[in-house]
Amino acid sequence: QVQLVESGGGSVQTGGSLTLACKVSEVKIVTDYRAWFRQVPGKAREGVAQIYTTGRTFYSASVKGRFTISQDTVQNTVYLQMNNLKPEDTAMYTCAAGSGLGFPLEVRSFGYWGQGTQVTVSS
Repeated sequence: QVQLVESGGGSVQTGGSLTLACKVSEVKIVTDYRAWFRQVPGKAREGVAQIYTTGRTFYSASVKGRFTISQDTVQNTVYLQMNNLKPEDTAMYTCAAGSGLGFPLEVRSFGYWGQGTQVTVSS
């Protein structure tokens, strides 16, 4: 069983920063990678950043250079540092975890999902 609990969402102005956290609890299952996705109503879920247990990372083109994904392996927590936020970053951000072979930042690669935390960026 894998449980993911996000925190850190909120409202900021354009150019501001936020850090999201995802606490991962694993019982009898060890996942190989974790990621952050985001979704706005009426649109498909978008993969934002992914990190493997090895430390390798992937980013979507829309956030590369502004967002940084990291992990604390002792606390089993994944972070998403978001800088220079834009109104188009407004979305529900959800943490996900997966195992085995899978394409980075694709929904089908992930079997475990959190409930999400809202990020709102105002202009």
